[in-house]
Amino acid sequence: MQSQTFSYSDGTDEFIGHLVWDETQRGPAPCVLIAPAFGGLSDFERARAAELAALGYVALTVDYYGNGLRVETPEDARAQMAAVTSDRRVLARRMRAAVDAARDLPQVDADRIAAMGYCLGGKAVLDLARTGADIRACIPLHGVYDAPNFNNKPFKASVLVLHGWDDPLAPPDALRALAEELSQYCTDWQVLGFGSTGHAFTNPKAQDRAGGMMFNERSSKRAWTALIGFLQSTLA
Repeated sequence: MQSQTFSYSDGTDEFIGHLVWDETQRGPAPCVLIAPAFGGLSDFERARAAELAALGYVALTVDYYGNGLRVETPEDARAQMAAVTSDRRVLARRMRAAVDAARDLPQVDADRIAAMGYCLGGKAVLDLARTGADIRACIPLHGVYDAPNFNNKPFKASVLVLHGWDDPLAPPDALRALAEELSQYCTDWQVLGFGSTGHAFTNPKAQDRAGGMMFNERSSKRAWTALIGFLQSTLA
């Protein structure tokens, strides 16, 4: 297995992601972009990248803050999140830059790219798909679903929404609004909802039960199984 930091640009800002692939793979392989939660790129996303690489994918964990920023406190994370989401066109542009950079890699099959994201990363991959980006799959995990400040284009990506039903950041009305949006713009979408499951359910460090942000091992395992099956289907 090979891994390295990976620098790319959107023409305005510079970004530092994390790239993992199996160097024994023969020929270009499908690529999965991983958009991190609002804390920025961490060991959690690096571990998911390694798992995907072991399955034969090239995995690129993206940097949407710039310069590989990793925030250390919730207050810093909220400030950075507010900055990057104040104009969602910027967030979408940064995500498209990661796709373009991945597509140029010699080990990547440029026609088979997917994007998955956690929490704020779920919003980021949805915004990427909303631009009509040429990707095969979009998978938000406990994402945030509010509409961006730009007009949607028809989705080229198939969408799998992995959702905790008790997520306080994405209550049923927000999920319903997303479903209506997807019905209008996306011809292939599905939602898998997990009962008794809140926000950040894939993150073992999430332990705020009162705030509705709690790791759920059962839902996390089921979400990963569904995600792998979806990738196999859409990137075949």
